[in-house]
Formats: sequence, C-alpha cells, structure tokens
Amino acid sequence: MLSYKKCPMEHENEDKTLIPSFLWCSADRRRCGRLATIEEQIKELEEEISNTKYNKSTEGHIGKIKAKIARLMNEQEKRRSAKGGGKGYSVKKSGNATVALVGFPSVGKSTLLNQLTGAKSATGAYHFTTLDVIPGVLEYNHAKIQILDMPGLIKGASKGKGKGREVIAAARSADVILFVADVFYPDISILGNELWDAAIRINQRPPDVVITSSDYGGISIRPTIKLTKMDETLASEMVSAYGHVNATVVIREDINAEQLLDVLAGNRVYIDAIVAVNKIDLADEEKMKAVEKHLPDMRKVNVSAATGYGIEDLKQALFDTIGMIRVFLKPQGQEADMDVPLIVKHDSTIGDVCEQIHRTFRPNFRYAMVWGDSAKFPGQTVGIDHVVRDGDVVTIIVRR
Repeated sequence: MLSYKKCPMEHENEDKTLIPSFLWCSADRRRCGRLATIEEQIKELEEEISNTKYNKSTEGHIGKIKAKIARLMNEQEKRRSAKGGGKGYSVKKSGNATVALVGFPSVGKSTLLNQLTGAKSATGAYHFTTLDVIPGVLEYNHAKIQILDMPGLIKGASKGKGKGREVIAAARSADVILFVADVFYPDISILGNELWDAAIRINQRPPDVVITSSDYGGISIRPTIKLTKMDETLASEMVSAYGHVNATVVIREDINAEQLLDVLAGNRVYIDAIVAVNKIDLADEEKMKAVEKHLPDMRKVNVSAATGYGIEDLKQALFDTIGMIRVFLKPQGQEADMDVPLIVKHDSTIGDVCEQIHRTFRPNFRYAMVWGDSAKFPGQTVGIDHVVRDGDVVTIIVRR
C-alpha cells in the first residue's frame, strides 16, 4: 500500500484524501503543476517496500518496485553526469593493474601502502588522515601494480557522505579491491553494503543474461535452464517495470531477482576482492575467532602494516587475485628472452600482447607463433584472438 503525502502546497483531492507525492495532485479540480523529484519518487517506492511484508505472494510486487527504483536511479545518475556530476578524484591508471584500498578511517591503509610500495602517504592515528587518493606502485614478479590509498569510507558513502561518491568512483575503476580491516573491528559489512549500493559487485560474475530490444512482440522470457530462484512471470514483470515494452530476454543461468535487476540497470561493475586483516601482531585468539566470524567467505591475509609482518604473503595474494600471467617474447629468428617476461592478465589474447608491446603492432598484425600450453604443437601459427597461457613463448609477425 502506498504511503500518501500532501503535495508541497498541501493540496488535497475532492475526497480530502492525500495524494501520492509522485503523482500530479489537484486542488479544486485544478492541477498544481508539480511532479515529485526523482529523489522523492525513489524514497516513496523504498517506503512501500519497507512497509510490505516479504513472502511468496508479494515477491512479484516487490520485484516490480525494485525494477522501478533501478530505472529511476539510472535516470538520476544520467542527470548527475550530464551536469558534470561534481568533483571526483582523477588518478591516471598505470602499470599492469590497479588495486584500491578500501576501509574505514584509521585502519592503517596509508601505512600499508607504504609497506607495499614505498610511497610516502601521510599517516596518523586520527580519522581522515588521507584527504586525497595517493597512488603508489608495487613491483612484484615483474608486474607493476598500482595501489591507490583512498580516504576512509563511512556509512552513507554511496549517497555522498564523507566524499563517499568520489572515493567509490575511484574504486569502480580498480581491477581488485583490497579491504583493510582492523583486527579489533573486523566487521566490514557496512563497507560491502556501501559498495553494493554504488553498483559494485564484489567477487561475483555478470549474470549470463542477454536482453535484446525489438519493435514488437511484447516481453519474451526464454530461459535455457530451469529457473528455481524466480519464475518467468516475475522476470517479465520486472523487465516491463524497468521500461521495456518489446524485448527478448535469454536467461542462461538460474538467477534471482537481484541479479536480473543488475542486468537491467547495466551499470554494475564486477570486481574481485580480498581482505588484509591489519594489526595482527596485537591480536589474541579471541580476536582471531571474531575475524573468522565476520569474514567467513572472504580470502584473508593477516598483516601488520606497522611491522611488515605478512606483507610478502599479501603481495602474492594480490598477484594471484588479479590473475596475471607471464608471456615470453621471441623476436623472429632470435632466442626468446626468458629473463624478463611480458605481464598480461589471465585470458589475454595475442591482440592484448600486441598492444602491450607497441601501439602499432595490433593494426599491423599478420600472425603469431606460439610455444607453450596454449599451443596445440610447438610453434603453432595463431591469429590475433588466440588466448595465451602462463609461460607461453610468443613471436609476433607484423607488416613492415
């Protein structure tokens, strides 16, 4: 049931009942000429969800409301971007990958950055020491990994509190998020919720769903597997509530309503994350049990940013999480350079290798020869879309 409010001019309808704030309201059979803002509409719909008891019979209704909210939030973000959005942190990406340090204020992010990279980020035992994004570079296993030390996040960050939007915008561009948790306060669920509300999905993969708009035919839901977490009717209603009139929706995995919302919104980013549990040198057995309780499903590395304990383990964990592989280059007619590999991300193609070598290699590419696990036989001739594996030796032939 909608919660009804008076319009700002306190108009009422003929029956003296209050008018929903997101509809036109009337006074003496005249329109007051005001529609609610997007923020008011979102708030009204969120209140309706909070006032609706969740059960099987209301599942579809709630799903449709969430789809409407997602559409409004998308429109809100577009308008904010069109106006320039507000000041954000501008950090030029460098190296093979970028890691964003995310944590509450004063958990040791700056000290950890200094341990990982040798950067000189200001440190201090008080809140909000870091007031800007401080970049540093970790060199490990021939890879150059950019580490971003960012201001601490607090509750409400996704709505702009404490420069939250700027910090989250920088985090969205990272390849890996490194949560920094204090061993004495290991519950980082607030941070996870803020990232979720900012359309960042941690340790997830995009749902295997394709929505294709058309000019006629209505909404057609075509699952290729049996759906158990939601039915086709709910999927159709949510797609329609989001604003699609004619569309074919192919669902290739058993998704729930939240995952379908992510597909509809189209602005989600999917980032792997691990946790550095800091100040481990001060913890006792009880504190370690609390860490396991609050972080049961996250990959954790115990560290002491103050003493350097666990830093090498953390470097390896970041390298593994990013999924980097080594490719050794063999110039035509010469021996391969097995001392200094080219570092690329997992699932990179020959085309990606070309771009790393020089910007002219891809447009002038002819063919490549590969020795290693990705080749069917030594020296196999491959095309630009061939996926390389760790340890491959590659010769690139380009037009001169």
